[in-house]
Amino acid sequence: MTTGYIDTGDGKLYYEIGGEGNAETLVLNHAAFLDSGMWDDQWAAFTQHYRVLRYDMRGYGKSDPVTGPRVRRHDLYGLLQALGITHAHLLGCSMGGELVIDLALEHPKVAKSLVVVNGTPSGFELQGEPPPYLFEMIAATQQGDIERASELQLRIWVDGPHRTPDQVDLQVRARASAMNRIFVANSTWAIADLQPLNPLDPPAIRRLDEIRIPTLIVAGALDHAENLRAADVLAAGIQEAKQIFIPDAAHVPNMEQSALFNRAVLEFLGAYSSKG
Repeated sequence: MTTGYIDTGDGKLYYEIGGEGNAETLVLNHAAFLDSGMWDDQWAAFTQHYRVLRYDMRGYGKSDPVTGPRVRRHDLYGLLQALGITHAHLLGCSMGGELVIDLALEHPKVAKSLVVVNGTPSGFELQGEPPPYLFEMIAATQQGDIERASELQLRIWVDGPHRTPDQVDLQVRARASAMNRIFVANSTWAIADLQPLNPLDPPAIRRLDEIRIPTLIVAGALDHAENLRAADVLAAGIQEAKQIFIPDAAHVPNMEQSALFNRAVLEFLGAYSSKG
């Protein structure tokens, strides 16, 4: 495995590359409350078939903290350029899913296929009541209570609206908590993503019909209703997109049901890879 840092001009992005050097590239983009460690259960399986790149977005994991609003898709595109990657399968969870959709629209020659896991397209307008604990989590963050804010983040995203913490694998929660505390301590969302720079214009929600590459939409069956609605919107708007639901999992199905997730993704990618 190769590890390193790429200078973004105002800080560094940490990345890891594993797998066969002559295989097609698969890029893993993490959720907005975790880091690249969320893909640990995919690493061994995916690197058997692909040259796999995962990285920590600025403000997460081993990458430098953020100092202001960012254009996440530009960071990713710059990383790919620096590593000489011109064409890749793009997989993203949550905000990482929004990111890969935006990148595929802005740089269509880069994306060979898309796998979007519980992601919403940019411009997607939420309806109904916000997730439980959301306002409590925001208050805890503003008060600097990292432990409380992190636990509430787990309640919202890892547990989901249909389970209590004791109904979720304790190891999954512990792993997520370790990653999440870095993000919370860095105030990453408030600094970089509350009002991101240069959002895609027009947003992806109005351009889904432009996506003409193989696309897999993955949703955790126990995720919030709006994320499930977003999955339906993506599946309906992207030509010939495939859609699957992972049972007994909420926002991070790859961590909760890794064997099922890995099999589904590899079967999908294998159908569109010259080297599967």
